[in-house]
Parts: sequence; C-alpha cells; structure tokens
Amino acid sequence: MKILITGISGMLARGVAERLIARGHHVHGIDRRPWPDAPSGVSMHQVDILKRPAEDVFRTARPDVLVHMATVTHLTTGMRERYRINLGGTRRLFEYCDAYGVKQAVFVGRHTIYGAMADSPLYHTEEEPPLAGVDFKELADLAAADLYAGTALWRWPNMRTAVLRMCYFLGPSRRGTLGYFLSGRRVPLVMGFDPLYQFMHEFDAEDAIIRTIESELNGVYNVAGPAPMPLSIVCEATGREAVSIPEPLYPLALGRFGFPRLPAGAISHIKYPIVIDSSKFVDVTGFEPKYDAKATLEGFRWT
Repeated sequence: MKILITGISGMLARGVAERLIARGHHVHGIDRRPWPDAPSGVSMHQVDILKRPAEDVFRTARPDVLVHMATVTHLTTGMRERYRINLGGTRRLFEYCDAYGVKQAVFVGRHTIYGAMADSPLYHTEEEPPLAGVDFKELADLAAADLYAGTALWRWPNMRTAVLRMCYFLGPSRRGTLGYFLSGRRVPLVMGFDPLYQFMHEFDAEDAIIRTIESELNGVYNVAGPAPMPLSIVCEATGREAVSIPEPLYPLALGRFGFPRLPAGAISHIKYPIVIDSSKFVDVTGFEPKYDAKATLEGFRWT
C-alpha cells in the first residue's frame, strides 16, 4: 500500500515509517522539518500541511492510507499557531482524503484530551467527552482536532477512520510530553498528590499504529501499555528525584531550579490521574505490549 504520514520527521513517526517499509509498503512523508537520512522507501515532501503543495502530494501520490501525526503538542508554540496546525490542519487533511479517494485515515491523538480532574473516573472509556480544555486551555486545540477527526466517521462513511487516544510514551529517544516532564534530574510534584501515570514504550506505540492500519480499524480507540503507577515511582525508577512543592509555590518553581517550564493549566495533570481503558483496542487488534513497565522505565533511565 501507499501510506502517507504527516509529521514524519518526529521520532515516533520515523519508527512507524521504518516498520511500514519493512512490511513492503511505500511511504510518503509530509513535514515542515527535514528528514535528511530518510530510508530509501520514503518519499519526503518538506511542506506545510496547510499549504497548496500538501494537496499536490495527495493528488500525485494517491495514498491508500493517511496517518496523521502532524499535531503540535509542545506548549511553547503560541495558541493561534496551535489552532492553525492542529485543528485547521486536521480539517484540511481529512478534506483531501475525501477528495482524493483515501481508503483509511488514522488520527494519532493523546489521552490527555480527557482532562485531569478531581472527580474523573479511574478509567476513561471512549464514550466520555474530551474535557481537557475546561481547565487547561492549552489542550483545547488538541481536543478540537480529536473531535473533528471523529466526525469523519459520519461525514465520510465510505472511508475507514481510526482516532487513537494514546497514553504517554517513553523510550530511548527521550521525546514526548512525559519525556519532557522527566527531562531533568529533579521532578516537581504537588505536595499531597501522587497521581497514577499511564505510559507505554515508544516501540509499542509504533506497533499499535501499525496494527491499526493492518486491522483496518474504524472508530475511536484508547491505546495504553502496562498498568499505571504512581508518579513518585516513575521518578524513582528512572533515576529522578521527586520533589514535593506546596501548591501555592508550585507555579513559581516551574522553569526554575532545574524544573521544567509548564503552563498553569498543567498543574491539574500533576495532581490528578488520566487513566484510560484500552480493552476495546486490545479486543479488535490483539495488541499486547512487548515492554512491561520496568523495561520501559529502564529504557528511559539515566545512564
């Protein structure tokens, strides 16, 4: 098959592309960033997904499958640009899929769109609405993109659409949202809170996306790895020092003393868990993580 991956220069997307090539597929990649050493089976297109050359890729390559991984998750990007790429880009790409006969579209989203709240259920199912934008405005654009991707299920019923709400991933690349939070030797916890954190190895995340394509999924699916564990244990297992900070002082400590810089809305994600029920995905794909929690955390641990 011909598979088009947006955001292909990202570490997770690169791994997916290499796996697809090994399976005999031809991969087209779109990204504003270069991938200088891309494998020979990848046709790179260094363009913005909202610019006309991106549509030209659909028109000339005629991909069978779109894997959309070009959403912006780092919070240093301005809100206007995040909405432009995450919501505007997602909408444009799905329109291209309809116009050029794409058979399957896979939107790779995040489990954080459910939101972290004191009264949240222990396990979120796919039927629950994304509420992250209520207390964490910087996630509102990702929630909106997720919801728009889901509308493809009834807008374009002839195209299979899979919306993946994937938990945090960790691995040797040390990239990703959780990887950034754990990037320093000292990790700030809110005093009195030690939430469960759910994560999976980045190699298992790649495998989950491949299984989504090969299983021709249609619907919304939570994707997770091993059982969740307390944030303090995650810190200990990865060689970090968990530092408890009183909540009134927490915003003042962020970005200082070696702690990561986070927006104020992120504090709820350090206090309350976001844990997802991924049984639906397991039932239809047979997915089973190859890396348990210990192996995943050891792969991220300081050397």
